[in-house]
Amino acid sequence: MSIDAYSPAAYRFDNTPYRRVGRSGLQLPPISLGLWQNFGESRDPLTLRTIVRRAFDLGVTHFDLANNYGPPPGSAETHFGRILEKDFGSLRDEMVISTKAGYQMWDGPYGDGGSRKYLLSSLDQSLGRLGLDYVDIFYHHREDPDTPLEETMGALAHAVRSGKALYAGISNYSPEKTRLAARILEDLGTPLLIHQPSYSMFNRHIENGLLDTVDELGVGLAAFSPLQQGLLTNRYMSGVPQTSRAGSSSPSLSVKQVNDPKYQQRVRGLSEIAHDRGQSLAQMALAWALRHPQVSTALVGASSVHQLEQNIDTLKKLDFTAEELRRIDEYAVDGTAR
Repeated sequence: MSIDAYSPAAYRFDNTPYRRVGRSGLQLPPISLGLWQNFGESRDPLTLRTIVRRAFDLGVTHFDLANNYGPPPGSAETHFGRILEKDFGSLRDEMVISTKAGYQMWDGPYGDGGSRKYLLSSLDQSLGRLGLDYVDIFYHHREDPDTPLEETMGALAHAVRSGKALYAGISNYSPEKTRLAARILEDLGTPLLIHQPSYSMFNRHIENGLLDTVDELGVGLAAFSPLQQGLLTNRYMSGVPQTSRAGSSSPSLSVKQVNDPKYQQRVRGLSEIAHDRGQSLAQMALAWALRHPQVSTALVGASSVHQLEQNIDTLKKLDFTAEELRRIDEYAVDGTAR
């Protein structure tokens, strides 16, 4: 089965309130498409291509990947590279494409961590899979206690100076390491653009220092897993579908989490608040993550065009009353259902 040649919608930039990333000149859509566990070899290529096309038509200009996304590792970049080649060759300058390295990608001592050898080799491999000369943002994916931070940040700065990345980012760093990373990069003449942490109603750790840190540094923030891998949706309120991530062999989400009485109580309470707002639980969870001015974008996956469109509809109502936030705080407890 084939689909028609792609022509982007003329209205694609008209209704998206793009957000500036920290104090930089770069702007991102409030909701970006994350190509994580939903973009592997088991997925239908035509479905993936249709989702990316529709996302772009709706103003989603930012597509977030990593070297190990799939599964298997690397397949998300390969899939997306094929879509870029088929549909977006003349539109590259309208897109922001990011990738990362930091977790294990290949065997041996050079396929993991934060060494210069690993990061720069991984970036070259990512560019090959994507079919690109450069990515817009290259992240170090996690702290590496075994590699000097100066070496890791030096590799990011080199990636920018070489033209293989336009901006440097970090992910899953503590506030203290974020400050150090930003200081080293500033000394190297490559400002830290953005930090990518997990953030949701059930994972609020960034409120204990990281939000203030990025605000002080003028660094943007991209929140991943704002729906807590599906736990902040209505999907699990009546049990565990076999086709869901919790019903599969995913190591990141378990049936035990979904069946936890505390989770069920809190997700039902949040769902009632969302209903009163005229939103789905997922839409309210996304809006809640975006309520901080430091949050430049929230990264979401999509298994269908309909799900993507529902997520984008979040932008119709992003404001909260003080009473709504008070009610949400009763159920949005950090550490719930991790």
